[in-house]
Amino acid sequence: MTDAAIPLSVLDLSPIAAGRTASDALQESIALAQHTESLDYQRYWVAEHHNLPSVASSSPVVMIATIAAATQRIRVGAGGIMLPNHAPLQVAETFRVLEALHPHRIDLGLGRAPGTDQLTAFALRRSKEALAADDFPQQYAELRAYVDGFPDDHPFAPISAQPTDVPLPPIWILGSSMYGAQAAGLLGTNFAFAGHFGSVDPTDAFDAYRNAFQPNARPDGLTEPHSMLAVSAIAAETPQRASELERAAALSTVRLRQNRPGPLPTPEEAVAHEWTEIEQHLVDGLGRFVTAGTPDEVYAGITARARSCGADELMITTNVHDPSERQASYTLIAEAARAACAA
Repeated sequence: MTDAAIPLSVLDLSPIAAGRTASDALQESIALAQHTESLDYQRYWVAEHHNLPSVASSSPVVMIATIAAATQRIRVGAGGIMLPNHAPLQVAETFRVLEALHPHRIDLGLGRAPGTDQLTAFALRRSKEALAADDFPQQYAELRAYVDGFPDDHPFAPISAQPTDVPLPPIWILGSSMYGAQAAGLLGTNFAFAGHFGSVDPTDAFDAYRNAFQPNARPDGLTEPHSMLAVSAIAAETPQRASELERAAALSTVRLRQNRPGPLPTPEEAVAHEWTEIEQHLVDGLGRFVTAGTPDEVYAGITARARSCGADELMITTNVHDPSERQASYTLIAEAARAACAA
């Protein structure tokens, strides 16, 4: 379907649209996974967010199991599991179970952010000490040890993550800053950068990842770096409609930045909205994160971004109000990719 050097995948936040319910959003995610599988997208990842009225994806492992069962070929994964919110043993067990049920189709993306506000993070982690801890490397090492084995004198040495007859799925460390890039390199994992909101230049992050990369000696380890860039993209048949959809997505992001998140607005709501100077300033700053336009423009734009930073894969997130228009955007980008390959 795509340029062999830059496969296309999907990142889904299960956005809750104005006028519909969170349950609707979850069902729309299943339908989108089936649709994008038919278009030969390579991966379908779901996010972990909590206490957000604009996002229904609060339990990625449930969504991964459901979507994997509703599809046949597409890889399904987490983008990601926020490791500090979970016991490493639980993560290792859960993803080994998923791998056993859906062999060679599961991805495990790991992040260190809470995926929510501080109060909700406290409710998830149950202690102020856990909330303040910055021990992602230690948590990662513990997760791996439930599969690879602990030293004989470790108190957890008798424990292994069941089922033991399947490997842990491929691990991706997620990042929106230099920390994730360097961690992925030093730990020898795949790296996925959040180019749809990241705080640093993707080129710097990917360079840091490649410079820090250390080959992994495990049987399932990487011998060379492998990376993916996540981008926000909206394609429509006409530039005007793409602009309208982009404006509605921008209004949703502005409300989130102002700490008043809500359901994804309609394009009509965005047109009627009385934009303040501060809001317009925020929108102007969002332009570097979103590629919107006709299919050819969008495909050219996102592939240029991937090539400029040396990413091996692209992952697209598209947040528009109407689920049929969201599906259409992925269709248009896939068709543009096919046309580019045929040219």
